[in-house]
Amino acid sequence: MSNKGKILLVRLSAMGDVIFTIPLANALTDAGYDVTWLVSEKGYSLVKGNPCVNRVILAPIEKWKKSGNPLKNFLEYVSIIKTIRKEHFDIAIDTQLILKSLLWMIFCGAKRRIGAKNYREFAILGCNEVIEATRKKYEPHAVKGYLKYAEYLGVDTDKIKVTLPQLSEKAIKSADELLADVDKNNPVILASPATTWVTKHWNKDNWKELLLRLKNKANIVLTGTDKDRELLSYIDNGYINLCGKTDLETLRAVLNRVNLVISLDSGTTHLAWAVQSPKIVSIFCSTPESLYAPLGDKDKYISLSAKNVCEPCHKRKCPKKTLECTHYPTVDEVYNAVMKLL
Repeated sequence: MSNKGKILLVRLSAMGDVIFTIPLANALTDAGYDVTWLVSEKGYSLVKGNPCVNRVILAPIEKWKKSGNPLKNFLEYVSIIKTIRKEHFDIAIDTQLILKSLLWMIFCGAKRRIGAKNYREFAILGCNEVIEATRKKYEPHAVKGYLKYAEYLGVDTDKIKVTLPQLSEKAIKSADELLADVDKNNPVILASPATTWVTKHWNKDNWKELLLRLKNKANIVLTGTDKDRELLSYIDNGYINLCGKTDLETLRAVLNRVNLVISLDSGTTHLAWAVQSPKIVSIFCSTPESLYAPLGDKDKYISLSAKNVCEPCHKRKCPKKTLECTHYPTVDEVYNAVMKLL
């Protein structure tokens, strides 16, 4: 048991932000706190069984959105709140800081409920202690911003520790089967050209040209979800196409087997960083690399952006309506970064 107290960590989603919060959970656990993480479906498999926490509570928000039964959802919510309150948490920390986390913080029963000044959507109403903003515009990196909660509690944050749950034998076997056709005499590059915002998508013709230039130098593996099939079909030129074939755990196992990842500001990039195995070239269009690029050795991680075209707007829709930033960085810049790391 903890010798410092019990902490409820509220970070429900999304996948990248859950990954960026893992170092905070590790810092608190290593300092002697008993940490429970409240998470939704999108991050559950990254937290369940992760040594960064003692236990995990699932808030099935995605299920509730689809259920069409508000009464049943409400009763399930009340049941989860009762479970949380029985734990008698000393501290609750809200790194989500939006309406989604507000009610959990209000009713969790923790004596100290800590938020930060960069809250949105009235989330601060769920807190009785407020720390300095975890970020000011595009600084510091999201990981270092979340670690400010640990610093506020007097915890050392010099070491950034990233952990993941142990992979299942099923996921390992599935990855082996998916990569069975890899030429073992050449390196393996995993390209993940899709993400959630159109403003974060690098131009599809850039992807096509880049991978054609790399085709004879490495095995090319494409990944994406079922909704990305059209994009991946356009880019594909006889590569190993895993579109729709990997769940999150299998993708982790695949990432363990590749030499380099080329991706965007996306869950795949952040997951590759958490896996700690492949080198990464990350491409940033509308979002700031200073907030989200992989942290670590520059001989292992290179991030490129469209900063010479326009300042990152960090918006889902292009303010200029031109999507100019999605054409940059140039293919030459990305190719040279890949060859430097290979």
